[in-house]
Amino acid sequence: MGLSIGIVGLPNVGKSTLFNALSSAKAEAANYPFCTIEPNVGVVFVPDERLQALDAIVKAERILPTTIDFVDIAGLVRGAHKGEGLGNQFLSHIREVDAVVNVARCFEDPNVVHVENRVDPVSDIEIVLLELCLKDVDTVQKRADRARKNIKANNPLDKLALDMCEALLVHLNEGKPARTYKLPDHLEAANTLRDMQLLTAKPAFFIANVDEGSLANPAANPHWVKLKAYADAQHAPLVTVCAALESQIAELDPADRPDFLEAAGLKEPGLNSIARAGYEILGLQTFFTAGKQEVRAWPIKKGSKAPQAAGVIHTDFEKGFIKAEVIWWEDFVKFAGEAKCRDAGKLAIEGKEYVMRDGDVCHFRFNV
Repeated sequence: MGLSIGIVGLPNVGKSTLFNALSSAKAEAANYPFCTIEPNVGVVFVPDERLQALDAIVKAERILPTTIDFVDIAGLVRGAHKGEGLGNQFLSHIREVDAVVNVARCFEDPNVVHVENRVDPVSDIEIVLLELCLKDVDTVQKRADRARKNIKANNPLDKLALDMCEALLVHLNEGKPARTYKLPDHLEAANTLRDMQLLTAKPAFFIANVDEGSLANPAANPHWVKLKAYADAQHAPLVTVCAALESQIAELDPADRPDFLEAAGLKEPGLNSIARAGYEILGLQTFFTAGKQEVRAWPIKKGSKAPQAAGVIHTDFEKGFIKAEVIWWEDFVKFAGEAKCRDAGKLAIEGKEYVMRDGDVCHFRFNV
């Protein structure tokens, strides 16, 4: 399951500094390793302490957490929806990601000039949102025009699509993202929205880039307070980091990071919180496989059934699914592995209708 989150923001808000930290953390054996697979893509392992707990039982050859690709979306200026600056590149890249994280500047620094000549994190986010909404308006308008033509050919489904598009255009023109639009209760509306692949329909969360002094008490930072209120109103997560400090942490040898974090008053790098927020906004949960070769975390959508989970490992597993042997991860640790869980009656045999829990340790039986 390829998962990607686009990092967006205006110039000089700390977006590039944050992305550079993501793509150069060099944590070879730590709980939060990162690497770069392309110049504008950083791969982050989602931290999960349950992996270490499972490995303490099976002592596997390797541990594999789930991963998220963070994509550096560059080139946004006012007018991006018309192609200003690198707008076309910006918008094409954001169309390809699964979710968006908007970085906003919440620090004062006369040496770092803001493109709008002021520090206003909510305004920063609204500029980005406006550009995306305007691009979506173009997309929806084209779909509405096509629906009007098809109505003349007596296609009843296109009347439903047109009604939805016209209502959505009003919503977007008010500067509201498509993800907050309440869809009509019919399948055609959902299908139309999905097929348009609107930029503002993607899940989103925010990053407050603060100065180091604000990390201990962000509520004392008026810019953070303003952004927090905005994020709460949007029902979106807000992650607070100091991008400059994250950049320093990323350059350290993994062995030196704990002391540095302690000196900075941090329990873990802020990048860990970003990864978790991204995982949550994508609506994901984790199941595990545990054996001598590897202990591995697998991402699945919340509400997935056992065959779908099996298909994340290999499509053949889903096609030929027979049953799933399931152990709750805490039982796996408590009873020291599969054999003793089986003896204690803690291993369940589940069929095709079993809804996966976050934390299940599974072994799938299949036949193709």
